[in-house]
Amino acid sequence: MAASNTPSYVLRYFDLAGRAETTRLLLTAANVEWTEEHPEWPAEKNNQPFGVLPVLVEKSTDGSPDFVIGQSGTIERYVAHRYGFLPTDLKEAALQEQFRDQTLDVGIAFYRFALSNEGKEDKKKVFVDTMEKFVRTLTDLLVKNGNNGHVFGDELSYADAVSYGYHKHLLAEVTKLHADATEMIKSRLTPEIIKHLMAIEADPILAAHMSKTFSVTEIVQA
Repeated sequence: MAASNTPSYVLRYFDLAGRAETTRLLLTAANVEWTEEHPEWPAEKNNQPFGVLPVLVEKSTDGSPDFVIGQSGTIERYVAHRYGFLPTDLKEAALQEQFRDQTLDVGIAFYRFALSNEGKEDKKKVFVDTMEKFVRTLTDLLVKNGNNGHVFGDELSYADAVSYGYHKHLLAEVTKLHADATEMIKSRLTPEIIKHLMAIEADPILAAHMSKTFSVTEIVQA
């Protein structure tokens, strides 16, 4: 999707999927030059916008200052808009951005449950309810879109990258905080979602990144 005169990028984050995986997928799919840095932490904390990661650096092609932004959602939307992974129609784009924010609700509910020592059963219920609502939302979107492996349309979109990054982080990393969490999540995935995750992994446009990382569907099917 990228033109030959597009800038290159540096993505700063920790050596894990976390909040950077969606951006990795988008940069790969955009076919732009990009590299990743893993800053020493917390030594480099004060050198980052807002003191957090990820950070995206867009390298200047004309000698002007590099463009530097932080906050995962801002980075994702910037790349998605720039390289056509979000629709130009504002309402259609808002539906995909809304989908992204719903994944955050699940993550927040999980952390509150997994890291809590008080009211754990109540927080577990909130997490499960929030997760199941998201599963229903995603499954309905996939069915509405013809169950072709994509959340919207017939090629990789922002929502696809968000969904894959969300599942990768939740299933492979966040669940390490609670022994039973992986099975709690896996058991609620629908056939439509599993097909969707497999389609994203198999997309040739993402081959350069997928060859360097682990498979989410292998975790799901284990």
